[in-house]
Amino acid sequence: MADAPWSGDACSLVDAFRAGERSPVEELEASLAAIEASGLNAWSSLDPDGAREAARAADVTRPFGGVPVGIKELDKVEGWPDTEASLVFADRIAPHTGTMLSRLRAAGGATFVGQTTASEFGGMNISVTKENGITHNPWQHGATAGGSSGGSAAAVAGGLVPIASGGDGGGSIRIPAGFNGLVGMKGTAGRIPRGPHMLVHPMTVVIGCLARSVRDVARWYDVTSGYDSRDPYSLPRIEGWERDLGTHDLRGLRVAIAPTLGAAVVAPGVQERVVAAGEALARDAGLTIVDVDVRLPTLDLAWALGNLVGLKMELGDLWPGCKDLLTKEIAFGLEVAEGMVDLETSARGEASRTMGNEAMADVFDQVDLVISATNPDIAFPAHVSSNNRVAGERVEVGNNGALTIPANISGNPAISIPVEPLDGLPVGMQVMGRHHADALLLDLALVVERTSPWPLVAPGAPV
Repeated sequence: MADAPWSGDACSLVDAFRAGERSPVEELEASLAAIEASGLNAWSSLDPDGAREAARAADVTRPFGGVPVGIKELDKVEGWPDTEASLVFADRIAPHTGTMLSRLRAAGGATFVGQTTASEFGGMNISVTKENGITHNPWQHGATAGGSSGGSAAAVAGGLVPIASGGDGGGSIRIPAGFNGLVGMKGTAGRIPRGPHMLVHPMTVVIGCLARSVRDVARWYDVTSGYDSRDPYSLPRIEGWERDLGTHDLRGLRVAIAPTLGAAVVAPGVQERVVAAGEALARDAGLTIVDVDVRLPTLDLAWALGNLVGLKMELGDLWPGCKDLLTKEIAFGLEVAEGMVDLETSARGEASRTMGNEAMADVFDQVDLVISATNPDIAFPAHVSSNNRVAGERVEVGNNGALTIPANISGNPAISIPVEPLDGLPVGMQVMGRHHADALLLDLALVVERTSPWPLVAPGAPV
């Protein structure tokens, strides 16, 4: 019996299974024991019986054969709770499994352990809900794990499972990846299909994983990406993401290092680390640094209003009677939107999205890559709302998301890569590329991983 969960990446765990050094059953039991003992509050629900059945039948010849995987609470698994991290739907059960997860289970052979906590309806970049309480950052108890995929990030960085699913509609993979020292890839819009029953509008959401290594992300792509008819905007399948990792020619690519993107207020210590890491990456990969004035517009209002339309559709006639069950930020957002959304504001929102697309295109007319911070600062106290300034706290977190939302509006791929920590907490460096340049971003992350490897789990995690 393993005395602790696997502390390496998911790919190396599969290798250990195949070599007979570990077994899927003992690995699952180690994860379940660690979850039970954990104070991170990273799980909303568990399926130990279903997981044990899957572990006993695991085919370790498959890409993720027998690997215990956390499933973000907002991702649907047939027969599991379908709460959207909200008390409003506390008793709802999912009628189907999402395409990505169906592929991960069937072709990938993964063992689904349970649901990791998320922010309510994915609408916040923090890790606090009325349903689940506070999810803690494994690097520092009491610090935020980020959101909306905060539970997935905490579970992976906290040593409970080696990989977990995530979704990114405004930074919800990259923000928690940055706060927890993980790799967080937001692929080109449509890279991984979002069906069935996907919400098309506002076309800002992508799905993927929170991972300890670059090759884990590439293997996830191999298993889950590719066109599906229930996502009409999904992209054709590309083979060999893991096979071709590290083979692309990066030399001479033009990169702009713009830690604030001209829009965010970024802590000086974060800026220093991002610039240093960006310059080191340029040197190691043979990139050409160019001086471009990157100033992407602030798009948070257009983003928020677009996503609140989908939330109102989800709640239907339950709103406003369900107001007291919602977190105050979500309820406030709905109330504001009801009072201001009309044809005029919708038109202004669409105009700002067009402006955002044009601004991003203008940048990539001049460069191949843009490097920035992922988050404006290190993880702030978990109880702090990401939309409010709190007297006495170190950070002003009102602009958290300003660095990540632009790539969601435009659909560009972007990856968060761990760099040198600040005050003992992780710092993420974001690299954005042109549409469909996902493989280049993975190769750049691989360069950082090889030259400046990061801890695969947080100090003090159960290893």
